[in-house]
Amino acid sequence: MIVAVTDLEDAIRGWAPEPVTTTGTTTPWAVAAASGLFDLEPVAGEGDDLPPLWHWFGFLEQPRSDELAEDGHIEDGHFLPPLPQRRRMFAGGRLRVARPMRVGEALSRTSTLVDARVKHGRSGEMLLVTVRDEFRAGPGGDVAVTEDSDLVYRSQAPGQARGIGFDTPAAAAPATSSEAVTLHPDETLLFRVSALTYNSHRIHYDHPYATGVEGYPGLVVHGPLLALMLLEIPRRHRAGRTVTGFDYRLTRPAFAGTPLVADHDGGAGTDELVVTAGAVGLPPSVTGTITLE
Repeated sequence: MIVAVTDLEDAIRGWAPEPVTTTGTTTPWAVAAASGLFDLEPVAGEGDDLPPLWHWFGFLEQPRSDELAEDGHIEDGHFLPPLPQRRRMFAGGRLRVARPMRVGEALSRTSTLVDARVKHGRSGEMLLVTVRDEFRAGPGGDVAVTEDSDLVYRSQAPGQARGIGFDTPAAAAPATSSEAVTLHPDETLLFRVSALTYNSHRIHYDHPYATGVEGYPGLVVHGPLLALMLLEIPRRHRAGRTVTGFDYRLTRPAFAGTPLVADHDGGAGTDELVVTAGAVGLPPSVTGTITLE
């Protein structure tokens, strides 16, 4: 039987970017600035263990303005698939920690494309891309941290509906345990996250673009911020223990103006964590499982 090839499969046929190695560090300034997002004093200083995934505030791409597409993302990034009218959404990832990174530590990062496949969902055809980052203390050193990032891409004309409904309830779900972490994402907070991560994707700060071009009901909360909310639970309440694994999946967008609650799914002490956006009874925006030692 002959299987028809989809447009997205046609677009990525032969696309096989080579691995890329860069170097970087997460400075005490970046840690202090990121701490402020959660209304905290700096959570770590020079030489201290870096909280898991806080390297997102240190290993940043630095494109020129003339390299950006109309959505604010870089036009031709090394791991960006060659899709027409490309739209991007962060979908989740997996983290494995052999040893924690340290604040101010210089590391090399090798990024590799490990998967690119077309999927069909209720919102239409999409491309799931997974990029793996391995962090080492210098070339040839042992891997300290491995991170897989899942990104969803689709072809979507400006103003075209996404094929999925969104709800933006105003009431926050109540915390169900004493370890819950709450956040109230307004336009200012989203701007600060974008600035600290050098993320110019317009869905996070340009309301007319987010609603009129990409079809969202409002400004979109950064997916990485939702994941970091989950990791705040063990960081705040499991002192002396180390996160060695973190698997998480973003299941629905959250929007500015809707309070967020990160908590255990099933009571304090359980391994399953969720971020709920809005009223009780709605599916979570992100789910995750954390492994501790």
